[in-house]
Amino acid sequence: MSEFESVCVVPFPLGRVASFFAEPTNLEKLTPGWLGFRVLEAPDEIEAGSVLRYRTGPFGLPLTWVAQIAVWEPPFLFSDVQLRGPYRQWEHTHSFAEVDGGTEIRDRIRYRLRGGPLGSVADRLGHRAMLTRLFDHRTRRLAELLG
Repeated sequence: MSEFESVCVVPFPLGRVASFFAEPTNLEKLTPGWLGFRVLEAPDEIEAGSVLRYRTGPFGLPLTWVAQIAVWEPPFLFSDVQLRGPYRQWEHTHSFAEVDGGTEIRDRIRYRLRGGPLGSVADRLGHRAMLTRLFDHRTRRLAELLG
């Protein structure tokens, strides 16, 4: 399993940040256009066990991604796991904490790419850099959307 972690602090209160993340369609607003990400199906209210369906199209290849909320502990934590999608395995934990200056958002992703040894090479050659770009974009967009 590979791991990726992103940590940022945004100048907004915990409740406001957590509420934003509790709205499934906001993920679409946080994702860069080059990923072609769209929410196809999501419940009105998230809870443990909720299933969400997305469409993503990196490199022009449309893929369906189905995720389930494994842990739901608002406003501090939630976790989603991929049921079907581009990864061999994907577990994403989002945590939120009040800190001086606002709210710390910590994303911890444990994942395994498809392709066996070639997947490991792809991870080192560009996938991790793509995740960094994605989360840098998300931090900027979150400040714009909440500001």
